[in-house]
Amino acid sequence: MKKVAIIQEASCVLDKQGTIAKAVALIDSASAQGAKLIVFPEAFIPGYPAWIWRLRPGGDWGICEELHARLLQNAVDLSSDDLEPLQAAAKRNAVTLVCGINERDNANSRATLYNSLVTIDPQGQIVNHHRKLMPTNPERMVWGMGDGHGLKVVDTPVGRIGSLICWENYMPLARYALYSQGVEIYIAPTYDSGAAWIGSMQHIAREGKCWVISCGVALERQDLPEDFPDIDRLYPADDAWINPGDSTLISPSGEIVSGPLSKEKGCLIVEIDAQQAVTAKRALDVAGHYSRPDVFELHVDKTRRAPTAFKETD
Repeated sequence: MKKVAIIQEASCVLDKQGTIAKAVALIDSASAQGAKLIVFPEAFIPGYPAWIWRLRPGGDWGICEELHARLLQNAVDLSSDDLEPLQAAAKRNAVTLVCGINERDNANSRATLYNSLVTIDPQGQIVNHHRKLMPTNPERMVWGMGDGHGLKVVDTPVGRIGSLICWENYMPLARYALYSQGVEIYIAPTYDSGAAWIGSMQHIAREGKCWVISCGVALERQDLPEDFPDIDRLYPADDAWINPGDSTLISPSGEIVSGPLSKEKGCLIVEIDAQQAVTAKRALDVAGHYSRPDVFELHVDKTRRAPTAFKETD
């Protein structure tokens, strides 16, 4: 049995350094309570760009440009030492971290952003880096499309973990890619919330016979920076909660074990046994004895795709 921590706290929105410092404090706190796996929400560093769901196409062009510039400046560059404080915290506390980031690709145009997840092991090493395959609806105004490179299940002291971001979890083949690698703890950082989302998480737990961690974004108007442009129109003063969070832990039988934590900040710390995800497959193992590889076959291209066709020749 190991303890997992689901962090439902707001980012220091559009402040990379502030958010990373906050994350380190939350890691230390969760570890002190015995957590060995700590999960942060989607795009936690430096915050999910919630404004995309309220800006008017065309009409709010100037605000969009301003906010995107600030997001770009505060995005994580994985070729730098941006995440060194998180890596040091993971090593110091001997914990595994899964954290959502806005990633700035510094290998090509230096201007493309991705909705990414990093998994950091107890030695402080980044052992998986996944970019969201398909940004959802207006998210495509912010993030580029990812690839299959990070569709991996990783062995950790808590169990075999794999992750998909928000509506990637509605992609059956992406889910199956994790099932087929023996995922025991299925992690779903998300901006989505509500009964329909939680019901989908319960379905995934039953389908994959795995623990499901849904880590939601909890965001209030007061969490936005003081200089947020046109805040009174986009987020009226009486509109306190922008997103409720609804973080939840679900067992391999599909039962809710903890949560949903709704319209409050906090941390769910729960003890789980990864072995239950193995024994639960006795009756249903969709990637094992209940599969039909003679009828169906899934091929996953794990090539890291560069968003450019530029090639230099002498």
